[in-house]
Amino acid sequence: MQTLVYGPTLQATGAFDGGKITEQKPIGFSGEGAVVKRVSTLFYWAWAHAKQDGYIPLHPHQAFEIMTYVVAGKAEHGDTLGTKSSIGAGGVQLMQTGSGVSHEERFVGPDMEGFQIWFEPSVQEALQTEPTYNQYEHEAFPIEQGSGFTKKTVIGEGSPIHIVADARMWDVEIEPGASYSHPVENGRSLTALAIRGGGSWSYAGQPDNRTAFKHKDFVLVRAERSDAAVITADVETKLRLILIDVPTSVDYPLYPKR
Repeated sequence: MQTLVYGPTLQATGAFDGGKITEQKPIGFSGEGAVVKRVSTLFYWAWAHAKQDGYIPLHPHQAFEIMTYVVAGKAEHGDTLGTKSSIGAGGVQLMQTGSGVSHEERFVGPDMEGFQIWFEPSVQEALQTEPTYNQYEHEAFPIEQGSGFTKKTVIGEGSPIHIVADARMWDVEIEPGASYSHPVENGRSLTALAIRGGGSWSYAGQPDNRTAFKHKDFVLVRAERSDAAVITADVETKLRLILIDVPTSVDYPLYPKR
């Protein structure tokens, strides 16, 4: 099992509204400089920050399933379906853009932090569907308390979110010095972004093979067998990871990306 770690310099960056919104992108658009171009149905992943307030004007999307996940502050959304909404920390805004929709976004602080993540269903099939918008408050998601960790299922078993693309997502916090075990399934790829703290990554089947990672690092594992990732937080600080699991390959053509 190979664990690949990409630091911030190997990820892409971006900005909107004259730099009022800044982004670190584990997976960016073509030409933005991210080493990881895509991971199967995980097409794009941006980690956004706005100190006070930042606005992205109306712009179009098609086919992709696009989610905004808020860590802190508030995200406001408007679209050509007639939607006007806002969501706070822990909430999700989800567009299944189908045959086409335009939307505008505002990130409201202080210290707003969140993600925009694109998942890719079959583009040809998605273009034949009507676009939709839904939002989900933090309280709607299942949360598991374990020994030294808390796991929130954002997409997956028990979550109110249902998307067409094959993907699962978790928000995991691990206490200083504690460990958390996460299944890694054969034929799937697991990604992780360390948004707080750092630690080490090993496997139940290879306990002595440890890979260190730091705050802001992006981790990618393409599983060739089933095992369990054992993620241990550094002793000084709590670790918080966003984990996304997708199939390593799918049976439909993916949108070309260079």
